[in-house]
Amino acid sequence: MIINWFRYASPVSFYPLAGRLARVFGVLAAALALIGLWIGLVAAPTDATQGDAYRIIFIHVPTAWMAMIVYVAMAFWSALALGLNARLSAMMAQALAPTGALMAALALWSGAFWGRPTWGTYWAWDARMTSTLILLFLYLGVIALRQSIDDPRRADRASAVLSLVGVVNVPIIYFSVQWWNTLHQGSSISLTAAPKMAMIMLTGLLFMTAAAWCYCIAASLTRVRAIILERERSSGWVASLIGIGTPP
Repeated sequence: MIINWFRYASPVSFYPLAGRLARVFGVLAAALALIGLWIGLVAAPTDATQGDAYRIIFIHVPTAWMAMIVYVAMAFWSALALGLNARLSAMMAQALAPTGALMAALALWSGAFWGRPTWGTYWAWDARMTSTLILLFLYLGVIALRQSIDDPRRADRASAVLSLVGVVNVPIIYFSVQWWNTLHQGSSISLTAAPKMAMIMLTGLLFMTAAAWCYCIAASLTRVRAIILERERSSGWVASLIGIGTPP
């Protein structure tokens, strides 16, 4: 059976699909997080060098990764919104921004609590820390810019341009440990080399990363449903949904 995926480019078609997917990914996020936290906080052994302070990586690393990935996804949808003048793409970009900002904030917050026992300070103007802080400001800037423009279409275009300009910061974050002398160590996980951590630690980290992925998807899909209802409220199908009661 061939599925016509283009039909979901319409908000009216995508709305119920987003609801079903959000529920699935929400349940997966909760289940994966419970397993990952149990591995990270209970099953994984104490690190010989950092002691138990290293366990913050089970929050810090997944949120740092997702902060970058969500921004790239936001830029992707922004490019589609600009190039194809697609309403749903603009709505997806709008829905991703708060989730990405949350991931960046959690990465900075958890990194500060990891840095205190490891480096002796909560904050240093390290290249990766600074570029991640800039990433958070970019997210907040995109959100603020959109809120400052009353016309939704103009807000879509302006925030899309800012998103695309800011995407250059993502490779700076990723390669900062290679380009500059930073406090951060190199990557412990590589597709071309054996991992530099115990397998039980890696397993917990992968579970938490999968949980972060699922959470970001679920949160963004839930938010885009709210955006669709708000921006399509003059459409007949939205009026009928509101008239019936709780949306499906």
